[in-house]
Amino acid sequence: MATTRATWAYRDRFGDGFGRTYFRRFGPGVVSSVGLGTYLGDPTDAVDEAYERALIAGLEGGCNVIDTAVNYRCGRSERVVGRAIDGADVDRDAVVVATKGGFLPFDGERPADPAAYVRETFVENGPVDPADLVAGYHCIAPDAIEALLDRSLDALGLETVDCYYVHNPETQLRVRSRGDVYEELEATFERLERRVAAGDIGRYGVATWDAFRVPPEDDAHLSLPRVVERARAAAETVGRDETGFEAIQLPFNVHMADAFTVRAHEFEGERRSALAVAHELDLDVFTSASLGQGDLAGGLPPAVDAELTGDTPAQRALNFARSAPGVTCALVGASDPDHVAENVAAGTFDPLGARAFDAVFE
Repeated sequence: MATTRATWAYRDRFGDGFGRTYFRRFGPGVVSSVGLGTYLGDPTDAVDEAYERALIAGLEGGCNVIDTAVNYRCGRSERVVGRAIDGADVDRDAVVVATKGGFLPFDGERPADPAAYVRETFVENGPVDPADLVAGYHCIAPDAIEALLDRSLDALGLETVDCYYVHNPETQLRVRSRGDVYEELEATFERLERRVAAGDIGRYGVATWDAFRVPPEDDAHLSLPRVVERARAAAETVGRDETGFEAIQLPFNVHMADAFTVRAHEFEGERRSALAVAHELDLDVFTSASLGQGDLAGGLPPAVDAELTGDTPAQRALNFARSAPGVTCALVGASDPDHVAENVAAGTFDPLGARAFDAVFE
């Protein structure tokens, strides 16, 4: 598990090569404000090898955050992450590893009959009650999440995951009421609180695509304050003084800035944005799609581009994401060593200050 001593030592090893706000507080430790993602790419040996080289380059170049999920690339991404951590000239306890559970994974490749595979592996011979399965592949019930967490620990080859996310719980809203989803989240949070206490995870949270950035009238909306309330209730139920719910993940880039611009959450008598509420609730925020899954590497809107520092469009786009008030780390795909070097080098440029960032939207 990442430790305070090791993450600060990592910052001391690399910090002089970056801007003054590149490393940011994460609990009692620190993390780089550019993180390595592992979502995109075919489930092939060649892509595995490219990811491994890229992740090692990132870890040895000043980035100590890796984000993955049990289902990414048919389960291959977690295995590659484990190999990269073993192969890099970096201590394991200097690296913050995050993974997710919710989408049921394949095992190395897409099966000929995905529905049959899910049924045979997870329903008939596994932890998933068919009543909890949505869209044929998504389940966040307690037994399923615990089983997926154990699968992730095994694939990563790690004793502890630093941050574990319940993955896209808004998927459940396709067939369930919000009230039912909150109830299921609380039950699952109880299990995760116990796994925090056991040392299997350092902390947990929710990784979303739509839930926290759309307004309450949207079918995909979940209230961030209510989700945190359920986590606090779960902690109390299992006898923990403080909840382990400490982080959220959501998309954020110049074309998807809703987490900053949309007042999506009722909080203390007023509507506020997801980033504002996360700040008030002392949650770390990790942004996904920081380059719009590669689209923004080709360029930003001129008015925004002019406000940002960076030698390349990708660097300026990353600096936009990590400039947002309340953002701890901007995640970017890491399947190409050359792109990793370019993206991590975004940290040599200072991000926008809060006032300058606000001015972009005026």
